[in-house]
Amino acid sequence: MPELTQAQKEELACTYAALILHDENIAITGDKINALVKAAGITVAPYWPSLFERVLKANNIEALINNVGAGGAAPAAAPAGGAPAAEEKKGGDKGGKKEP
Repeated sequence: MPELTQAQKEELACTYAALILHDENIAITGDKINALVKAAGITVAPYWPSLFERVLKANNIEALINNVGAGGAAPAAAPAGGAPAAEEKKGGDKGGKKEP
């Protein structure tokens, strides 16, 4: 496994701090994330704690935890035969005789 970049380490530290706060039923704020990270002896860029605070206020952390690895919506299924039905209609009358 490759070594993490400094930014990845900082993001991971804030993630763990947010999870600890959530697990203890403590409001997730930038100040509290920063306090936990500093207590662990980790220095993070000043924007990380406030970024986590904003994201987690806008999103339900329980839903984020429960949907880890769920991915996005599934792609729409292609019509049978691999070609869209609209294209079949367009090309069906080229150069042929019209039926009465």
